[in-house]
Amino acid sequence: MSNEPDFIRSSAVMAAGTLVSRLTGLIRSLLLVAALGTSIFADTFNVANTLPTILYILLAGGALNAVFVPQLVRAMKDDADGGEAFTSRLLTIVTVILAAITALSIIFSPLLVRIYAPKFTNQGIETEFSLTVIFMRYCLPQILMMGIFVMWSQVGNARGKFGPMMWAPVANNLVVIAVLIIFLVIAPDVTAETITSGQIALLGIGTSFGFVIQAALLFPVVAKSGLNIRPRFDWKDSNLNKSFKLGAWTLLFVFINQIGYLVVVNVATAASAAAKIAGITTGVGFTPYSYAYFVFILPHSIITVSVITALLPRISRLAANNEKDKVRGELEKSLTNVAVATVPSAIAFLFFGTAIATLLFSGSTRADSAQIGLVLAGFSLGLVPYSAQLLLLRGFYAFEDTRTPVLINLISTAFSILLCLISGALLPLKWVTVGLAVALGLGALLGTVITLKSLGKNVGAFNYLGLLKSHFRLTFIALISGAPALGIYLLIEQQLGMGLIIVGLNLAIASSVMGGLYLLFGSLFKVNEINSLRIQIVGRLGRK
Repeated sequence: MSNEPDFIRSSAVMAAGTLVSRLTGLIRSLLLVAALGTSIFADTFNVANTLPTILYILLAGGALNAVFVPQLVRAMKDDADGGEAFTSRLLTIVTVILAAITALSIIFSPLLVRIYAPKFTNQGIETEFSLTVIFMRYCLPQILMMGIFVMWSQVGNARGKFGPMMWAPVANNLVVIAVLIIFLVIAPDVTAETITSGQIALLGIGTSFGFVIQAALLFPVVAKSGLNIRPRFDWKDSNLNKSFKLGAWTLLFVFINQIGYLVVVNVATAASAAAKIAGITTGVGFTPYSYAYFVFILPHSIITVSVITALLPRISRLAANNEKDKVRGELEKSLTNVAVATVPSAIAFLFFGTAIATLLFSGSTRADSAQIGLVLAGFSLGLVPYSAQLLLLRGFYAFEDTRTPVLINLISTAFSILLCLISGALLPLKWVTVGLAVALGLGALLGTVITLKSLGKNVGAFNYLGLLKSHFRLTFIALISGAPALGIYLLIEQQLGMGLIIVGLNLAIASSVMGGLYLLFGSLFKVNEINSLRIQIVGRLGRK
């Protein structure tokens, strides 16, 4: 197609922005580990930040995006004013709703803590409960800022402006990094019992202020969109009603995900509460899970989300013209392209999870980082299906079908919840969060299978055999590339030990070996997607 270079360029710009954002976000996480550790004390802050954070993930990953981008595209195409009135009404009502949700959440913060971390109400954990409530009240205003950020981003996306959405979070991370550095200087050895109200305010307000900056940076994008956006309260609009009818299903989708995440937080915080009572100091609860999740989601965020964000307006236009075959073709091509990056990433997490965590979270103890590494290895099994399912769901959203994704999500989340409860009931404390990570992946795998079958009824049957062959081939190549790299890593570790510098150098060598072999075997086995990647890398190196 003639706009293929634009699509690739848009994805590349977003991937670059996301990469920088995630790297600065990683630095933020490392500083949090250094400041708060991985025990139940760290859980007080991380649980408090769970509600706004998970909403951000859901909204930025596609909840509002999925509904409103196709609607904005249609309004800009069909409305006489280029979608100006529709966009103004939409932004106004979403802002009002989010402001109300934020206010109610702050008022009912103690109830939210009881819901998300019921074991924090147990005897002996009263301090942690009170601290979580205070942190949550500081963090909850992020909901409004995140929602504004997402909605303003959609205006830019619908106009083909993808980059600012991916780069604005960098400023957010830099603000929080500065706050955490100040916190480490003034409170290097703080605990739940010794932290002061001023130190709590510094963490809470500083974290939320980062999101204010993030949203504010998108205002110029909206201002330059060519639309005269202003508050409008005349909400009686047929197109707006249609958007919210579609949005009702999306809200149900969000609610189902929240239930699933609620179970994860409940099971994980129950493990951390049990660990404190048992005198276990190694973090085995929600904090190791959340830090491992952050590393796990990096390939998805950098590659998949960038592809998805550029893909949705593209397939929405094809769907509007009822070009179903082309929609299916775009999805199949995107699935394979994303797998080129996610498959080797998954194998790397499986083989080197503990080493990666040891290096990244060096501010914690070796026992804590090893626990994070185990959880990361558990997550590795779900990286490919997790990315695949979220990509495929955009096929439904392109046709403005928000009902089917809810039904699919209900089945996959129910399956994940069952596995989470089994993990909490049967596994030893050390392995509970590992079980939670595996549960997410198995739920995503089930969801991907159902999504492929359901979407195929609308756009025509996918080339299942071709997709399976390409994914199995990529997995085989990643395994035979990773195995020698793992052997080299273990040999060096045996000879030189596990000093932090040694681990870093060892990982650099192993990743270079694995990456080089992956490109080499891809060429030998004539995998077109890997060959294209190899040619791009060689070309860039040649220019340098």
